[in-house]
Amino acid sequence: MNKLIPLALAGLAALQLQGCATAVVGGAAVGTSVALDRRTAGVYVSDQEIELRAMNRLRETFPQKTDNISATSYNRQVLLTGQVPDEDTRARAGDVIKGIPDVRTVFNELAISGVTSLTSDANDVALTSKVKARMIRDERVPGIKIKVVSEAGVVYLMGLVTHAEAEAATDIARTTAGVTKVVTLFEYIN
Repeated sequence: MNKLIPLALAGLAALQLQGCATAVVGGAAVGTSVALDRRTAGVYVSDQEIELRAMNRLRETFPQKTDNISATSYNRQVLLTGQVPDEDTRARAGDVIKGIPDVRTVFNELAISGVTSLTSDANDVALTSKVKARMIRDERVPGIKIKVVSEAGVVYLMGLVTHAEAEAATDIARTTAGVTKVVTLFEYIN
């Protein structure tokens, strides 16, 4: 009973803040994500900053060509996915990202092709969701600790994992309907 009083007071205070309630809930969600992640809080925040800087630098460098480029950072390693019109743009995009402070590695998986359709993009979102859901249900895999990115049916897996976790996660992704290829970009903790 005594433990409920401080909890009730905190809830009441949050209600009194009205407009700040979203910030409180959002902050709690981020705090939970950091607590469940194998990266340190500093690296987690650094990854968020790297992603923002990456997209800003790509927009500055290619004002009309960044709509189909995504940058995902995990443990200061950046995965570039999407489509670009030519090899020069692909190479330059990788160089732009390498110039961001704290970036250790760039995995340039940009495809030289036309713009994907909304249907293809929707399929990739669904594919990522299916793979993540299967990982979360499987006790061999720390599903919430693995980053899953899908692009044109290719699934990229990032995270700090053991070799056994990597094998299980790769197997899950490989056997998910709709996956055409699995690319593992894991870092091993054992």
